[in-house]
Amino acid sequence: MKSAFKKRESRSGYFFTLPTLFVVFSLIIYPLCYGIFISTQRTNLISEWKFVGLRYYKSLLTDPDFLSSIRISLTFAFFVVLGNFLVGLLLAVILNQDIRYSNVFKVILMLPWLLPEVVVALIWKWLFNPTYGLINFILNNLGIIDSDVSWFDSSFSAMAGVIFIAIWKGYPIVMIMMLAGMKNIPKERYEAAAIDGATRLQQFRHITLPGLKPIIVVTCILETAWWFKHFTIVWLMTNGGPAGATRVVSIDIYQQAFGNFEFGKAAAESVIILIILLSTSYVYSKVLRDENE
Repeated sequence: MKSAFKKRESRSGYFFTLPTLFVVFSLIIYPLCYGIFISTQRTNLISEWKFVGLRYYKSLLTDPDFLSSIRISLTFAFFVVLGNFLVGLLLAVILNQDIRYSNVFKVILMLPWLLPEVVVALIWKWLFNPTYGLINFILNNLGIIDSDVSWFDSSFSAMAGVIFIAIWKGYPIVMIMMLAGMKNIPKERYEAAAIDGATRLQQFRHITLPGLKPIIVVTCILETAWWFKHFTIVWLMTNGGPAGATRVVSIDIYQQAFGNFEFGKAAAESVIILIILLSTSYVYSKVLRDENE
């Protein structure tokens, strides 16, 4: 009887996990395998299917345009993730204090994250408009500039602009995760440190940061993966310009697939990006494991 009950219970467990397995297979495993398959084909996805093996991978690893897009994506992701952490952590520290109306400030500071990326890009594109944008209007009235500035006509200002907008969009999620981590650190540690004469800065360095290390690593993985392959804001603000200065790898993939109709090459680029992100996640997780040990 017990054996039959255990078998029936085991079958019930498999039955309840089937919907999850189906969703995982449909949304993750099958598209991933299909993308890898397409990367070995020269195809228009309809009638032309010609096996080319690893040809696209070999050409991409020596393609200066693709390597340049990787470098631009790394630069973009590095500064956005760094900015998100600096802004998010600073605001989390402030909101973690006993201040009035802290919940109101949390709601207000979360608004950029709640807005769709298309809306964010269009709002900031209007603000930065060289002819009727609000930023040029304010700077002109303050006497900081003498004439209208085309902010996205130079390589440096275009990259700085999209990085700034991405930070404005992305810091709230880091803020919330850091704030949640701070709430889990026992207050007794701070009280004991204060009794021993530790300053606020010393408490932050020796109590807050060590307590946030697991959350920082997880957030780093998520933030790096998200912003390294980011597309929407950069595409809507600059289209990868000027002169390819903001041509991140996601734009390169998009143009290869829907501009040049090189679907196999675009899929190969995507697989390479997947490998880079998996390697980065492994490094982050190894650092976390070493810290825990």
